[in-house]
Amino acid sequence: MTTAEVRSAWPDHPGYRIEATPCGHTAQVWFGDVLLAESDRCLVVTETDHIDRLYFPESAVHWEHLASSDYSSVCPFKGRAAYWNLVAADPVIENVVWSYRTPLAEVAAIAGHVSFYQESLRVVVLEHWPDGSTVTIAFPLWGDATELRRLIDVVPTGAGHFLGPAHGPTRRNVVEGGQLLAESVVAASKTFVGQRVTSASMIFVKSASFDAPVNISVETLRRGRVFSSAHVRIAQDGVLRSAGIVLADSGADDVMRDVEPMPDLPGPEAAVPFAGFGMTGREIRVVEAAYDPDPDRLGPPVIDAWVRFRDDPGEPYLRAALLAQSTTHWTIAAAMRPHRGLGEARAHITLSTGIMKADVAFHDDVDITEWLLYSNRAFWSGRGLAQGDGRVFTRDGRLAASYTVQAMVREFAVEPAAMGRDSGTAM
Repeated sequence: MTTAEVRSAWPDHPGYRIEATPCGHTAQVWFGDVLLAESDRCLVVTETDHIDRLYFPESAVHWEHLASSDYSSVCPFKGRAAYWNLVAADPVIENVVWSYRTPLAEVAAIAGHVSFYQESLRVVVLEHWPDGSTVTIAFPLWGDATELRRLIDVVPTGAGHFLGPAHGPTRRNVVEGGQLLAESVVAASKTFVGQRVTSASMIFVKSASFDAPVNISVETLRRGRVFSSAHVRIAQDGVLRSAGIVLADSGADDVMRDVEPMPDLPGPEAAVPFAGFGMTGREIRVVEAAYDPDPDRLGPPVIDAWVRFRDDPGEPYLRAALLAQSTTHWTIAAAMRPHRGLGEARAHITLSTGIMKADVAFHDDVDITEWLLYSNRAFWSGRGLAQGDGRVFTRDGRLAASYTVQAMVREFAVEPAAMGRDSGTAM
C-alpha cells in the first residue's frame, strides 16, 4: 500500500490537529554514548492525543547505526511509515526509527524527516545561554521558564481576587504543588504592597490541570504596619484545589543573626547535569546524580541540587516565587532512594504520588540567575506518606530559604487504566 492508497481520516475528523513547528534549538538523539542524530533544523510535531515528537532531517541522521526494517505501518492522518532497526544496540532494537517519506498533504512538512522512539532512546535539546554555556534539556519539552513566570505572575481581577492563566495542553496535565505555592506568594505580594512575603504554608486538596486557569482569592486576616497575614484559596472550575496562610512584614534591622552553615558539597561544576522536567531557561545539576529514576539504585534519602535560571524576572517577589516553585521537586525522589524497587520511574504508573503540603520561609533576597543549592532530605516515610525538609543556599553560603514538604507515596488501589487515566493524568 502506498501513501496514495491510504484512506485519509482528515475529512471525517476536521477537529484533529497535527502541527509541525521549528524546534528553535539544536536537538540530539543518543543511544548510550552513541550519537544517532543531531540538527538545528528539527520540527516539533504536536498531534491530538499523542506525545510530542521531534522530527530530524534525514541528512542529520547517522545511518551507519541503523538498518532498514521490513515493518511498516499506516496512519490515517500522516500516511504510510517506513521503519529502521537500531543495529548499534545488542540485541538489536527493532523499529525504533520511522519516516513518512511521502506523507499526506495535510502534513507535507514532515517529508524528508525521521523520528525516534524517545521511550527507548535519549532525545534532548541543547539551549545556548547568553553567558556562553550550553544547557541540555530532555525532550519532550514542557515549555520555557518565561512561561512558568507568566503562569505564576497572577493577574488582579478585583479586590482580593487574582487569575492564574492556563498553560494549555501538556503531556502531564497536572499542576505541581510548587507552582500553586508560588502563585500564592505572588498574590499575597500584590495584596500587601510595600511588604515582603516571609512565609507561605499551603495544602493541596485536589490536583489542578494546566489547560484551565485558576482563580485565587486572598482574604486579608490582618493588614498591619509591620506584619500582615492572609488566607489564600486557589480554585479551578469552581472546585477548591489549594488553601493556606501567607505572612508578610515590612522588614527590620538585625537584632541578632545566626545562620545554619551550607553543607560541604561539590559545586555545580562538579555536579551532574539533570535534563529532566523538560524546561528551557532553567538549569539543574544534581550532586552525585542522586535524582535517578532507576528503582534499583540505592542511596541515602538525600538529594542536593544546584538550580539557576537564565533570566531575571525583575521583581523580588517573582524571584521568591520561582525559588519556591522548585522546593517541591525533591522530597518524593529522596524518600525512595533507600528502597530497592522504588523510583521516580514508577510514579503515576504503579505508584500514586503527589505533594500534599508545603511550607516555605524566605530569609534572604536572591539572584535566581546565580546558582542556588537546594539541600533536601526525607527524614520519615511510612503509612503512605513521606516527610522532608530542605534549605536553599546561595553560592556564597547565605541561607536564602527553608522549607518542609509532606507527600503521598502509595500503591494504586485501582490501576490508572481502569480509571480511564494514564501517567499523564494519574496522581
